[in-house]
Amino acid sequence: MFRIMLVYGAISGVVIIAVMLAGMAMNGGAGSVVQGFLTMLVVLSLIFVGVKRYRDKDLGGVIKFLPAFGLGVGIAAVAGVFYVLSWEASLQMTDFAWMESYKQGEIAGYDSKGLTGDELAEKVAALEDMMENYKNPIVRLPMTFIEIFPVGCVVALVSAALLRNPKVFPAKA
Repeated sequence: MFRIMLVYGAISGVVIIAVMLAGMAMNGGAGSVVQGFLTMLVVLSLIFVGVKRYRDKDLGGVIKFLPAFGLGVGIAAVAGVFYVLSWEASLQMTDFAWMESYKQGEIAGYDSKGLTGDELAEKVAALEDMMENYKNPIVRLPMTFIEIFPVGCVVALVSAALLRNPKVFPAKA
């Protein structure tokens, strides 16, 4: 079971960050939140594949809800760790260029909403505080993990609920 967690979690985490970085590169450093979460959801479907593989190959086609959910959460946790490590490597390789790109994108969004004067200054100051905090790995690492882990937990919950029924996608003999 641990091997399945490692394999499917590692693949998920690395593929998610690769797709997101490619999307950001094509969009000039800015990524879409919707695109990011859809990517996570699609790639984290490997949780379903991993739990199904374990159910069919190792358990003879039957798994209870809690072991299935536990395996799914384990895969999500490993994916989260690989996601964090990949994101950290990306930040280091680009000398944290994403931070400035993000800041400029947010300021452009404030401008497009028509914010001026004190309102704009307040938003920019809050943004700069957040960016300063983001430089601290004690803040950044858990923040990055929390981006992906809840999505993985939802996929694990759905996967466990479906796959506890041996008639759902039964193993082919």
